[in-house]
Amino acid sequence: MMGPMPRILGVDPGTLRCGYAVVETTAGRATKPRYIECGVVELPAQESIAERLRLLASDLRDVIAELHPDELALESAFAGVNIRSALLLGQARGAILLVAAEAGLRCSEYPPATVKKTVCGNGRAQKSEVQRIVSWLCNLSSPPAPDAADAVAIALCHAFHAPQRALTAQLPATLRATKPRRPPLHDRPTAPPPARSGR
Repeated sequence: MMGPMPRILGVDPGTLRCGYAVVETTAGRATKPRYIECGVVELPAQESIAERLRLLASDLRDVIAELHPDELALESAFAGVNIRSALLLGQARGAILLVAAEAGLRCSEYPPATVKKTVCGNGRAQKSEVQRIVSWLCNLSSPPAPDAADAVAIALCHAFHAPQRALTAQLPATLRATKPRRPPLHDRPTAPPPARSGR
């Protein structure tokens, strides 16, 4: 059960460099998140993908055990990468989601453009801008490494969306639907059959 100051673990997935960050928020209130820690899990390129995924999972378990996050925020897959990169990214995401599920963390995913738009105000912000903005938001003396900065941005994005999630959770189930239910086939108006030309 989450306490009054839930912690968010943000992860920027990768099979060579995986950024992570933890921020602390105030449950149910739109307050500025408090920075806890960020870093990069560096994985040896000479090792097989299976070994790198094992090392990634092990290091993330250590992060969770040490920093005690309550939720995971993860960058979702996006279409702007080649097939090989997408496959590797998917494998890293699978390892991360497995570790989070083992720890009982609730998981949320955000597209890169949503993260940048939420944190930087620009869905196409460059990495240097992300580094600068998260440094300012978290009162850091120097910008974190790019992968770590991306993870901080992901965690902040999740924190900034918390009031909206809390409001949605309070709505009756009948008001949460965004698409109207389609009427049954027998209730839908049907077009008259086309006229046939005489022969």
